[in-house]
Amino acid sequence: MNRSILHCDMNNFYASVETLYTPELAGKAVAVCGEEALRHGIVLAKSEAAKKMGVKTGDPIWKARLCCPDLVVIPPHFDRYAKYSRLAREIYCEYTDLVEPFGMDECWLDVTSSRMAFGTGEVIGGEIRRRIRKELGLTISVGISFNKVFAKLGSDLKKPDATTLIPPDGFQSIVWPLPVEDLLWVGPKSASLLHRFGIDTIGQLAHANSDLMRMKFGKKGMQMKEAAAGMDASPVLPCDAEPPMKSIGHGVTLPRDLTEPEEVRLLIFALCQRIGEQLRFHEKLACGIALDCKDCSFFVKSLQKKLTLPSDCTATLAEEAFRLFRERYAFRTPLRSLSVRAIDLKKRSEGTQLSLFDTPRDRRSELLDRVGDRLREKYGKNALVSASLLHYSLPDDNVECTPFSAP
Repeated sequence: MNRSILHCDMNNFYASVETLYTPELAGKAVAVCGEEALRHGIVLAKSEAAKKMGVKTGDPIWKARLCCPDLVVIPPHFDRYAKYSRLAREIYCEYTDLVEPFGMDECWLDVTSSRMAFGTGEVIGGEIRRRIRKELGLTISVGISFNKVFAKLGSDLKKPDATTLIPPDGFQSIVWPLPVEDLLWVGPKSASLLHRFGIDTIGQLAHANSDLMRMKFGKKGMQMKEAAAGMDASPVLPCDAEPPMKSIGHGVTLPRDLTEPEEVRLLIFALCQRIGEQLRFHEKLACGIALDCKDCSFFVKSLQKKLTLPSDCTATLAEEAFRLFRERYAFRTPLRSLSVRAIDLKKRSEGTQLSLFDTPRDRRSELLDRVGDRLREKYGKNALVSASLLHYSLPDDNVECTPFSAP
C-alpha cells in the first residue's frame, strides 16, 4: 500500500503573522529583518508583495530596499511565531499522530492510516488548508505524495495557499524535468558540483552513474540519487519523538569586526562555554569540532576536524577550535562573524576508549564544568564567569541544536 505523506508549509510565515497583529500591513511589501545596529540586518522573511518585487530571504536590508523602495521593515517577534506554529501543529495532530516538524513553519504528516476516517490525502490536505485559513488567519501550501522528499517538493511547486499532488504513478513527468536544486538535500555546493558533471535536472540525477555519485559525494550521493528516483522510504516521526542530535552549535555576528587572534580566542571560548553546557545537559560527547568564519567581505570559510577523544569539556572544545582556526584560516581580513559547532555527537552512556594520555588536568576541567553548570542553573548564567571573560560580553543569541533528519 502506498503511503500518503503531506508536507504543510506556512506561507510567508513570519510576515503573515506580523500582518495578523498589524492588519494595515496587509497587501504591502513587508520584510521581517534582524537588527541593523547589531549587523543582523538581513531579510528573515518577506510578504508575497515583497517577493514579487524581488526581495529574497537572506538579502541584506540595503539590497532589499533597492529592489523595493517602499519596503516596510519590521523586527522579528519569535514568541508570536512560536505560538502560531504550536496552534498549527495542534490542528495537524487531530488527523494523525505522525507529525514531524521541519523548522518552525513546516511539518510532514503521515496520514496513511487516517484515510479510512478522513478521506484521501488530497481531501485531508484541503481540509487542513481551510481550517488553518479560518481558525488562524494564515495560509499554507500542501504537498501530497508517497514519500517525504516529493511531498516537500510538491508544497514548493505552488504557492501560496495551494495543494499539489505528486502521485506514485507518473511522478516522473512532474518531478524529473525540474532543476536539481529543487530536490530536498541538494544544497548550493552539491548542485554546483552536479552541474559540473552535466547533471542539471532531477531526472538526470535519478539516472546518474552510481560509482560517480559515491566517489564525488560519498553516502550522500546515493541518498540524493535514490531520492530523485522516488526511493525515499524515511518515516515520518511521531509528534512527541525527539530526533537524535546531529550537532550543537552557537554563532554570532559581531557589532564590530575582529582583527586580532586574541579577540577570536576569547570569542571561541565564550561560544564553547555555551556549547559545552548544552552537551552536558543532553549527555552528549562531541567527536569533532567545526567552524564557520565570515570575513568583512562576506566570504565564508568552513573548517572541521576530528577530536582525538570525544569530549564535552569547554576548555578542550575551545582549545581545539582555536587551534583549528590558527592552523587552517588565513586571517588576512577582519572577521565579521563566527560560529562553532560540536559535531559527530554520541551518547555519553556509550562509553569512550580511554587514552594513556588522558591527564588529571582533563578530568579536573570536566569536574569544574559540571560544578559551574549547577551554579549557573541555580543562580543565573553570570553566577560563575571565567576570568578571561570577565569583561567580555557575548551577544545573546540562541544556541542551536541540529537534529538528524533522514533523507
